[in-house]
Amino acid sequence: MGVAEDIAKLELDLRELVIKYEQYFFGIEKREPLRLLDAVERAVRRYQNVSIPNTSQRFKYDSLVATLSVHKQKWTRTNRLIEEGKFQRDRFRMSLHQAEKAEKGGKAAATPPPPSHDPQIDAVFQQYVNARLACNLPVDNVTREKVAEAINRQKPVLMQKYGCRDVDFVVVIEGGKPSLKARPKTT
Repeated sequence: MGVAEDIAKLELDLRELVIKYEQYFFGIEKREPLRLLDAVERAVRRYQNVSIPNTSQRFKYDSLVATLSVHKQKWTRTNRLIEEGKFQRDRFRMSLHQAEKAEKGGKAAATPPPPSHDPQIDAVFQQYVNARLACNLPVDNVTREKVAEAINRQKPVLMQKYGCRDVDFVVVIEGGKPSLKARPKTT
Protein backbone atom coordinates (compact mmCIF):
# COMPACT_ATOMS: atom_id res chain seq x y z
CA MET A 1 0.00 0.00 0.00
CA GLY A 2 1.07 3.55 -0.62
CA VAL A 3 1.11 6.48 1.76
CA ALA A 4 -2.25 7.81 0.55
CA GLU A 5 -3.98 4.46 1.10
CA ASP A 6 -2.42 4.04 4.55
CA ILE A 7 -3.56 7.52 5.60
CA ALA A 8 -7.09 6.85 4.30
CA LYS A 9 -7.19 3.55 6.24
CA LEU A 10 -5.85 5.32 9.35
CA GLU A 11 -8.64 7.89 9.06
CA LEU A 12 -11.32 5.19 8.80
CA ASP A 13 -9.85 3.20 11.69
CA LEU A 14 -9.65 6.33 13.83
CA ARG A 15 -13.32 7.12 13.16
CA GLU A 16 -14.27 3.56 14.06
CA LEU A 17 -12.15 3.77 17.23
CA VAL A 18 -13.90 6.98 18.32
CA ILE A 19 -17.30 5.36 17.76
CA LYS A 20 -16.28 2.21 19.69
CA TYR A 21 -15.07 4.27 22.63
CA GLU A 22 -18.32 6.28 22.68
CA GLN A 23 -20.26 3.01 22.68
CA TYR A 24 -18.05 1.75 25.50
CA PHE A 25 -18.65 4.86 27.61
CA PHE A 26 -22.41 4.68 26.98
CA GLY A 27 -22.43 1.07 28.13
CA ILE A 28 -23.28 -0.46 24.74
CA GLU A 29 -19.86 -2.13 24.41
CA LYS A 30 -18.78 -4.13 27.45
CA ARG A 31 -15.03 -3.92 26.86
CA GLU A 32 -12.71 -1.10 26.00
CA PRO A 33 -11.59 -1.35 22.31
CA LEU A 34 -7.90 -1.87 23.13
CA ARG A 35 -7.09 -4.02 20.07
CA LEU A 36 -8.37 -1.38 17.67
CA LEU A 37 -6.51 1.31 19.65
CA ASP A 38 -3.31 -0.73 19.36
CA ALA A 39 -3.81 -1.14 15.59
CA VAL A 40 -4.35 2.62 15.15
CA GLU A 41 -1.27 3.43 17.24
CA ARG A 42 0.81 0.99 15.15
CA ALA A 43 -0.40 2.73 11.97
CA VAL A 44 0.56 6.10 13.44
CA ARG A 45 4.04 4.86 14.45
CA ARG A 46 4.63 3.49 10.97
CA TYR A 47 4.98 7.00 9.48
CA GLN A 48 6.26 8.75 12.60
CA ASN A 49 9.90 8.98 11.48
CA VAL A 50 9.27 8.71 7.75
CA SER A 51 9.41 11.77 5.54
CA ILE A 52 6.15 12.22 3.62
CA PRO A 53 7.01 14.37 0.60
CA ASN A 54 3.44 15.31 -0.34
CA THR A 55 2.41 18.31 1.78
CA SER A 56 -1.31 17.57 1.77
CA GLN A 57 -0.67 13.97 2.85
CA ARG A 58 1.72 15.15 5.58
CA PHE A 59 -0.91 17.63 6.81
CA LYS A 60 -3.59 14.92 6.82
CA TYR A 61 -1.31 12.56 8.75
CA ASP A 62 -0.38 15.23 11.32
CA SER A 63 -4.02 16.19 11.87
CA LEU A 64 -4.98 12.52 12.40
CA VAL A 65 -2.16 12.11 14.92
CA ALA A 66 -3.32 15.23 16.77
CA THR A 67 -6.92 13.98 16.76
CA LEU A 68 -5.83 10.64 18.19
CA SER A 69 -3.82 12.40 20.89
CA VAL A 70 -6.77 14.57 21.94
CA HIS A 71 -9.13 11.60 22.03
CA LYS A 72 -6.67 9.48 24.00
CA GLN A 73 -6.45 12.19 26.66
CA LYS A 74 -10.24 12.36 26.83
CA TRP A 75 -10.53 8.56 27.05
CA THR A 76 -7.90 8.37 29.79
CA ARG A 77 -9.68 11.06 31.80
CA THR A 78 -13.05 9.33 31.37
CA ASN A 79 -11.61 5.95 32.35
CA ARG A 80 -10.12 7.52 35.47
CA LEU A 81 -13.52 9.00 36.36
CA ILE A 82 -15.12 5.58 35.88
CA GLU A 83 -12.53 3.98 38.16
CA GLU A 84 -13.11 6.65 40.81
CA GLY A 85 -16.89 6.29 40.55
CA LYS A 86 -17.38 9.89 39.44
CA PHE A 87 -18.47 9.25 35.86
CA GLN A 88 -21.95 10.71 35.32
CA ARG A 89 -23.45 7.56 33.75
CA ASP A 90 -22.19 5.41 36.63
CA ARG A 91 -23.36 7.92 39.25
CA PHE A 92 -26.86 7.82 37.73
CA ARG A 93 -26.88 4.01 37.77
CA MET A 94 -25.58 4.00 41.34
CA SER A 95 -28.35 6.34 42.50
CA LEU A 96 -30.96 4.14 40.79
CA HIS A 97 -29.51 1.08 42.47
CA GLN A 98 -29.54 2.78 45.88
CA ALA A 99 -33.16 3.88 45.37
CA GLU A 100 -34.18 0.32 44.51
CA LYS A 101 -32.31 -0.95 47.56
CA ALA A 102 -34.09 1.56 49.80
CA GLU A 103 -37.49 0.52 48.41
CA LYS A 104 -36.77 -3.19 48.87
CA GLY A 105 -35.37 -2.62 52.34
CA GLY A 106 -38.77 -1.35 53.39
CA LYS A 107 -37.41 1.71 55.05
CA ALA A 108 -40.77 3.20 55.82
CA ALA A 109 -39.50 6.11 57.83
CA ALA A 110 -42.11 8.19 59.54
CA THR A 111 -42.87 11.08 57.26
CA PRO A 112 -42.73 14.44 58.97
CA PRO A 113 -45.93 16.46 59.08
CA PRO A 114 -46.30 18.86 56.17
CA PRO A 115 -44.85 22.26 57.01
CA SER A 116 -47.15 25.21 57.38
CA HIS A 117 -46.83 27.55 54.41
CA ASP A 118 -45.50 30.90 55.49
CA PRO A 119 -45.75 33.44 52.64
CA GLN A 120 -42.51 35.12 53.78
CA ILE A 121 -40.59 31.83 53.59
CA ASP A 122 -42.18 31.05 50.22
CA ALA A 123 -41.07 34.44 48.88
CA VAL A 124 -37.51 34.04 50.23
CA PHE A 125 -37.31 30.51 48.81
CA GLN A 126 -38.43 31.68 45.37
CA GLN A 127 -35.93 34.58 45.45
CA TYR A 128 -33.16 32.18 46.49
CA VAL A 129 -33.94 29.73 43.67
CA ASN A 130 -34.08 32.58 41.13
CA ALA A 131 -30.75 33.94 42.40
CA ARG A 132 -29.10 30.50 42.09
CA LEU A 133 -30.42 30.17 38.54
CA ALA A 134 -29.13 33.66 37.71
CA CYS A 135 -25.68 32.62 39.00
CA ASN A 136 -25.78 29.38 36.95
CA LEU A 137 -25.76 27.24 40.11
CA PRO A 138 -27.72 23.98 40.46
CA VAL A 139 -31.09 24.11 42.21
CA ASP A 140 -31.75 20.36 42.38
CA ASN A 141 -30.84 20.05 46.05
CA VAL A 142 -32.53 23.28 47.17
CA THR A 143 -35.90 22.61 48.76
CA ARG A 144 -38.40 24.81 50.48
CA GLU A 145 -37.97 22.71 53.63
CA LYS A 146 -34.20 23.32 53.76
CA VAL A 147 -34.64 27.07 53.36
CA ALA A 148 -37.42 27.11 55.98
CA GLU A 149 -35.26 25.09 58.37
CA ALA A 150 -32.33 27.51 57.96
CA ILE A 151 -34.59 30.52 58.53
CA ASN A 152 -36.36 28.99 61.54
CA ARG A 153 -33.02 27.97 63.06
CA GLN A 154 -31.49 31.45 62.70
CA LYS A 155 -34.53 33.57 63.51
CA PRO A 156 -34.66 33.13 67.34
CA VAL A 157 -30.91 33.58 67.70
CA LEU A 158 -30.95 36.79 65.67
CA MET A 159 -34.03 38.15 67.47
CA GLN A 160 -32.29 37.63 70.81
CA LYS A 161 -29.00 39.06 69.54
CA TYR A 162 -30.52 42.28 68.15
CA GLY A 163 -33.32 42.60 70.71
CA CYS A 164 -36.03 42.86 68.07
CA ARG A 165 -39.43 41.22 67.75
CA ASP A 166 -39.01 39.91 64.18
CA VAL A 167 -36.39 39.39 61.47
CA ASP A 168 -36.80 39.72 57.71
CA PHE A 169 -34.64 37.66 55.37
CA VAL A 170 -33.51 38.83 51.95
CA VAL A 171 -31.45 37.16 49.26
CA VAL A 172 -28.23 38.89 48.20
CA ILE A 173 -25.54 37.80 45.77
CA GLU A 174 -21.98 38.11 47.05
CA GLY A 175 -19.00 36.78 45.14
CA GLY A 176 -21.20 35.10 42.56
CA LYS A 177 -23.15 33.10 45.17
CA PRO A 178 -26.55 33.87 46.63
CA SER A 179 -26.96 33.96 50.41
CA LEU A 180 -29.62 34.84 52.94
CA LYS A 181 -29.16 38.06 54.92
CA ALA A 182 -31.16 38.92 57.99
CA ARG A 183 -32.62 42.39 58.55
CA PRO A 184 -33.98 43.01 62.07
CA LYS A 185 -37.43 44.64 62.35
CA THR A 186 -37.49 47.24 65.08
CA THR A 187 -41.12 48.31 64.80
